[in-house]
Amino acid sequence: QVQLVESGGGLVQPGGSLRLSCAASGSNFKFYAMGWYRQAPGKQRELVADITSGATTNYADSVKGRFTISRDNAKNTVYLQMTSLKPEDTAVYYCHAQTRVRDYWGQGTQVTVSS
Repeated sequence: QVQLVESGGGLVQPGGSLRLSCAASGSNFKFYAMGWYRQAPGKQRELVADITSGATTNYADSVKGRFTISRDNAKNTVYLQMTSLKPEDTAVYYCHAQTRVRDYWGQGTQVTVSS
C-alpha cells in the first residue's frame, strides 16, 4: 500500500507561481513512475506531467515551458513547480504513482488562479 499526500495548493494571482509537493510512503519510491494530474469543474481528469523512475519527464502541451516536474528519491517526494499561472490552470491537482502492482492516487490539492 502506498499513501500519497499532496501539499502546496492555494490561491494565486495570474502570472504567479506555486510549488506542489507529493510525499509517498514506503521504501520503493525510486522505482515508481510519478505524475501530476488535474481536474477542473465539469472536465475530465487530465495528465499535467509525469516523470519516470529514470527521471525522464513528459508534459501536457498546455503547461510546457511553464511547469516543471521533479523528484527527490531521498525524500520520497515528487514536485510540480508551476510558473506563469493562468486562470485556466485552476483545478484540483492529484498526485499519481504507478507501481508494478497497481496505481495510487492522492487526495488532491486545490489550485485557484484568480485576481
